[in-house]
Order: sequence, then C-alpha cells, then structure tokens
Amino acid sequence: MNIKKSILSCMLMLGFAATASAQETKTEYVFNPHWYVQVQPLGAQYTLGEIETKDLLSYNVQAALGYQFHETLGVRLAVNAWQSKAGSDYGKDQGRYFKWDWKYVAPTVDLTVNLSNLFCGYNPNRVFNLSVFGGIGANIAWGNDKAQDVANTINNDPFFMYASTTGSTLNTPLSLLWDGSKVSFLGQFGANADFRLSDRISLGLEVNANTLTDHYNSKPAGNADWYFNALAGVKIALGDTYTTREVKDEPRVVERVVERVVEKPVYVEKPEPAPIPKTEPMRRDVFFNINSTVIKDYEAQKINEIVTYMQQNPNAKVTVTGYADKGTGNASINERLGKGRSKAVVDALVKRGIDASRIVSDSKGDTEQPYVENDMNRVTICIAE
Repeated sequence: MNIKKSILSCMLMLGFAATASAQETKTEYVFNPHWYVQVQPLGAQYTLGEIETKDLLSYNVQAALGYQFHETLGVRLAVNAWQSKAGSDYGKDQGRYFKWDWKYVAPTVDLTVNLSNLFCGYNPNRVFNLSVFGGIGANIAWGNDKAQDVANTINNDPFFMYASTTGSTLNTPLSLLWDGSKVSFLGQFGANADFRLSDRISLGLEVNANTLTDHYNSKPAGNADWYFNALAGVKIALGDTYTTREVKDEPRVVERVVERVVEKPVYVEKPEPAPIPKTEPMRRDVFFNINSTVIKDYEAQKINEIVTYMQQNPNAKVTVTGYADKGTGNASINERLGKGRSKAVVDALVKRGIDASRIVSDSKGDTEQPYVENDMNRVTICIAE
C-alpha cells in the first residue's frame, strides 16, 4: 500500500497597513511690524581736532522713535543733543592751546538694517542682534560765545598781532566764526548692538559718525568737520513683536507585514490578488510674509513634497489657489497678491519638472478667508489628487 505522506507548508504573506499618525508639533514665529522707543542717556562725543583727545570729549544724549516694518528693515527718527568741543594749536610756539565749546541739537532720519536677521534668519529669542544704519538730518547749533572770546584773545594778543604783520607762517584760526545759531546739513552712519532682556525690552550700545560742513567748529580746514558718538541705553517695543503658530508635520504611514504559516493539501487554491489601494489626495499650505509673493526658504519643502506626490502619481493633477489677508491692504492690492502667490507656486512646480497641463491655478484675493487667524490667510493652498 502506497501511502503518500504529504506535509505541505505554505507561507502566505498577508500584508496590511497599520497607519501610525505620529504627528510632531513645532512652533513657528511670525514677525509683527511694531513701533519702538529708544532712550540713550549715557553718551560721549569726540569732535575731530588737532588738540589732545581728552580736551575734545563731551557728554551726549539721544532719544529715538522707530518703526520696524520688516524682519530686517526699519526706520527711526533720532534726536541727538548736548555739547560739542573744538580747539586750536595756533599758539603752540608759545605753549598755548585754545579750546571752546557750544550747544547743539541734531534730529536725523535713519534707515536701519538688522544684520543678524538678514544673515542668520528671523529669531525673536536671539539674545544678541547687530544692526547698522544710515541717514540724514540737521545740526542746529548755538551758544558759540567761547569761540568769540578765543578770537578776541588772539586778535588782541601782541604776539599774534606781531606774527600777522611780520609774515609769520601762523594761520589765523576761527576765520569761519559764527554767532547766534547755525544750521548745518548732517550725514550719519553707525551700528547698534542690542542685548535682549525680554520680548519687548533690550539694552543697547550704539556708535555713530557724523559729518558736517567745514563751518561747524568755526575753523577753516578745507574739508568736512566730523564728530563721533558712543551711546548706551534701552529700547522698548510698543506692542507684540511677533506671534506664534503651531505647525504639525504630516502623518507618516508605517507598513507592517505579518507572516502566517498554514498547512493545506497539495491542491491549494491560488489566492485572489489584493485590490489596489486608492491614492489619497494631498494638501499643502504654503505661507507668505505680509505684502510678499516670494516663497520662504522653509516653505520650499512643501513644494518638494507636492512634486514627489505628482511624480509617484502620473495621472494626478494639482489645484493651486492664492489668497491674501483681508486685514491689510485693499481689494485691488490683495487680488494682485493672491495671483502673485499662486503664480509663485506654479512657477516653482514647473521649474521642478511638473508639466503645466497638470496644474490648475486660481486666486481668491481676499474674497475668501480659509483661516480664522488673519495673518495665516497670506497663503497658497495646493491640493493634489
């Protein structure tokens, strides 16, 4: 008796997808335009001259009102004031030096550039920020009586009178002497170093250089007069400098395969093929800065994700719709921003190899607001399916 012993082991791979929605949440900082005041009660000024440095130093103060309208750029109106000094070594042959001082106030309008944000990215929690600035203004000076006294001394001194009549090489100083008050055009540039104490308060150090006409210190030199300021004080923001929003990463799908060993007779039926899973649509929201149609660096990853989806799904199309927030601008400006933001995303997709025939673009301007929070409506919403 022929006994067939059949021991069959069949490994059937039954795959199923266990979706793990492992969502990580991260905080994103959104810059807020804001006003600020700057008070610098501790300052020193050095006025360029030919006598000893210590004789040309004077006290100096400054106050400013500024508006930071961009992460990097701002403007400020600063008022600098107190006293300037000057001197002459006209009598050095006799071991005599002359010095005098006068009062002034100098308002300036400056453009400021935050170099830390420009080169390192926006971060409101950064402890140290370095900025530069440049501007123009006016120097209003008065109280030049001491210069007049020096001029009288030189003109009435027998030694100087003798030198001027004998053809001495001594030059007569203070030939540009002014009386009353004098207004001079002023050019200024400098740098600020700010140390953050809180979201609204920072301590700052400033140095600036100021150039004026040759008449400022009453002495002829044939070139511009200069003075330099070093200031320390506090800057206070008049409102929130930023807001935060929580950004969730897209869920990740983790596939697990389970093995099952089944004993069956030799006439095992062939299992039917598993149905092809349906591809789910993808949505990505690309956010923009206020009044901007430029895609931010950290938003570019979302463009790459859409490109990957389109490459993996050759029959998919993507709808790109631009929006603008209703809280700023007007309908005309916001319509332009919506179209510009939609076009920026379309251009980025085409540049990365997605055929334009697979892209549908639209703009809602501010006629529709997809988000409750106003600032989040500066967005282009992309749906690929």
